[in-house]
Amino acid sequence: MTCGPEPVVDANLAVALDALLTEQSVTRAAARLRTSPAAMSRTLARLRRVLQDPLLVRAGQTMVPTPRAEALREEVAAVVHRLGALLAPGTGVDPADLRRTFTLQAADLVGAALAPGLLELAGQEAPGVSLRVRAEELEAGPALREGRIDLEVGSIDHIDPETRVEELVTLRMAAAVRPGHPLTDGPLTPALLAAAEHVVVSRRGRFTGPLDAALAEQNLRRRVAVVLPSHLAAMTLAARSDVVCLVPTALPGATPSPLTDPATALGLRVLDIPVPLPLLTIGMAWHPRHAADAGHHWLRDAVRRTLRAPGGPAA
Repeated sequence: MTCGPEPVVDANLAVALDALLTEQSVTRAAARLRTSPAAMSRTLARLRRVLQDPLLVRAGQTMVPTPRAEALREEVAAVVHRLGALLAPGTGVDPADLRRTFTLQAADLVGAALAPGLLELAGQEAPGVSLRVRAEELEAGPALREGRIDLEVGSIDHIDPETRVEELVTLRMAAAVRPGHPLTDGPLTPALLAAAEHVVVSRRGRFTGPLDAALAEQNLRRRVAVVLPSHLAAMTLAARSDVVCLVPTALPGATPSPLTDPATALGLRVLDIPVPLPLLTIGMAWHPRHAADAGHHWLRDAVRRTLRAPGGPAA
C-alpha cells in the first residue's frame, strides 16, 4: 500500500485561525494581521474546507465560534506562540546559562596560553562550559566545516574560502636559553647565535625555518641538535641544557603575551634575536554556521580577551 504525499503545512493558516478565534470578526482579524477583509474571508473559507467545520457562524450582528473552534482556541494560540518564538531573531544568551563543551584546535603552546585564561573566564561567567583542546592533528578547514572543532586558534594559513578569520595579536620571535647560558654573557650577535646548538619545533620533522634563512643572508649557518614536535618540550629541553629554542614574545612596548608565560615559568632568559625575522600573527578561525551563535560568540570573546592582553596591540 502506497502512502499519499505528505500534506503541505501552511503556518499562515494557524496564524489566521488564531486571529479569527481571538477577534471573532473577519474585519478585526484582517486589521490585526494587516490584510484586507476580503483576503481574510477567503482564508476563513479555506480553513472551513481544511477543518471541515464552519468555525465562526453569524449570530445577529456578531459571529460566534462553533464547539470545534472553541476546542481549538487554546491549542492554536499555543502553536502560534511557539511559531513566533521559533522564527524570532536570535537573542543573546546569558553565559551563566550555557551548558556546552567547546572544542578548540591549537598548538601546545597556544593551548597552554589559552587554558588558564579561558578557565578563569568560564569560572566567572560560564561555569557550565567545558573546554576540549585538541592538538593540530586535523585539517582545520574540513574539521571546522564538519563541526569536529568549534574554533582553531594559532597561525591561520590554511583555510577554506568560507571560513571566518579574525587576527588577534602580532608577536615576534625571540631566543630562549637557560640562566647562565654562555649567550647571556654579553651582547648577542648573529655569529654567536649561529654557533650555539638549537632545538627546532616542527610537527613534520623539519630542521630549518625562517631563522636559517635570516642567518644565511649573513653567510651563517646554525647547528640544529634536535627537532621536537612540541614547543613546551623544546622549552623544557632548553631549561635543562645549552640548546637555544625560539619563543614568541610581545612586540617592544606592548603588554607581555601569555604565550611567553611557559618560558618564564621555566626560568628561561629571553633574548632579542639580532637578525630580522617575520612577525607571527595569532588568529582564530571558525565556520560561518557559528557566526550568530550566542554561545560561540562568548567563546570567541573569551579567546580574544585571553590572548589580547589589556593594552596589548591588536593585529
